[in-house]
Amino acid sequence: MEFVTLVKPSHFVDDPGKSRPESGVQNSSRENRGAKETVTPMLSVTGLGTQYPPFTLKSDQLETFLRNFYDVESPGIQKLLQMNRSTMIESRQMIKAIDDPFWCRSVAPSIGELDRCFRSAGVDLAVQACKKAMREARLSPRDITHTVAVTGTNAGSPGFDLLVCQKLGLKPETDRTLLHGVGCAGGVCAVRTAAAMAQSYFMRGRSARILVFACDVFSIYVRADLDEVVDQPELVTAGSALYSDGAAALVLCNDLSEGTQNRSVYELLDWATTTIPDSARQSELMMDPRGFKGTLTKEGPELAVKAIVPLFERLRSSVAAESGLGQSSTTMEAKDFDWALTIASMAGVQQCFGLHEEQLRASFDVYRSHGWSSSPTVLIILDKLRKMGEGRENVVACTSGPGMTLEMVVLKRSVRSDEDE
Repeated sequence: MEFVTLVKPSHFVDDPGKSRPESGVQNSSRENRGAKETVTPMLSVTGLGTQYPPFTLKSDQLETFLRNFYDVESPGIQKLLQMNRSTMIESRQMIKAIDDPFWCRSVAPSIGELDRCFRSAGVDLAVQACKKAMREARLSPRDITHTVAVTGTNAGSPGFDLLVCQKLGLKPETDRTLLHGVGCAGGVCAVRTAAAMAQSYFMRGRSARILVFACDVFSIYVRADLDEVVDQPELVTAGSALYSDGAAALVLCNDLSEGTQNRSVYELLDWATTTIPDSARQSELMMDPRGFKGTLTKEGPELAVKAIVPLFERLRSSVAAESGLGQSSTTMEAKDFDWALTIASMAGVQQCFGLHEEQLRASFDVYRSHGWSSSPTVLIILDKLRKMGEGRENVVACTSGPGMTLEMVVLKRSVRSDEDE
């Protein structure tokens, strides 16, 4: 009996002597005990976009900002200021100026006000990022077949993704998916989800042009964080010193989508996820009457660094064996990749794999210039990396989130034709 087996995505042919068919999909010549393996799509990122809000809080302005509301000599505030100085982050972007009346009042905003603020300013950030990605991909709103969206800083229904789709003018029948509860891992998780959709549509003989977008607005919860810092100084975390507001988007297409190969920025080769056992309390973002409150224990980053090694080994082996990146006499190592990384301990990962700072140049640049933005950050780093000149051909994007969960994808840089650059 013949049956069909779905194989991992790759545009490489299994036999180097065979050419690609005109349709742009690989031939599959391997035998699998009577199974007939299907051809599989090349999955291409054809556009990316990043959007930060216009207002900036420089690192040395935080104390001045805090003096408006709190005694900066209190133990909790002093601890937070020390964390702020140690982060090496130059500035963070905010949706409102630091002297805006939204901040400058005696009582922190209510959860209802925070929700309305996100659904206005946060949605606008996401829309701008999406427009940039769609413009680069040369797609109109009617061309988009799916959306995959994620945020960790809003929980209203209908989800913010619907508001973004409406502002973009996407078709009512666009297939929408909104991810929840994945925190900082959301950007890569959204790409992984979109990849599965693109594969599925290819198997059904359909083109897929998927708009992936992520947006987080942490600044609106800063007053709730600071109130807790004052009330419970032993619970101070670095969240108020680490996060910028921001949004990012990308377009992912399967190769049944017209023009995909000529406009590819990255090719998506493989992906994986893992949840670290017994680690659920190490990283959380929970609802509170005053907003969302994040927690990351001291042990959380250490657990993430340990878990990233077997996850990378899993993908490294499959990519080298199945995608043709590695030769039989050559083993793909961490040093053979550039890294887009939003793990809490980048230095720990760097030391673990023996990476040069140059391999993490985009990650460090985004961190120092803006801080993290939670779920959009890894997409922002990928957007930054492709603009930083020549680098390694292959890229690992990895991030961690509540659970604790790690998400990882492997990509290959594409070379565009002159007319598409």
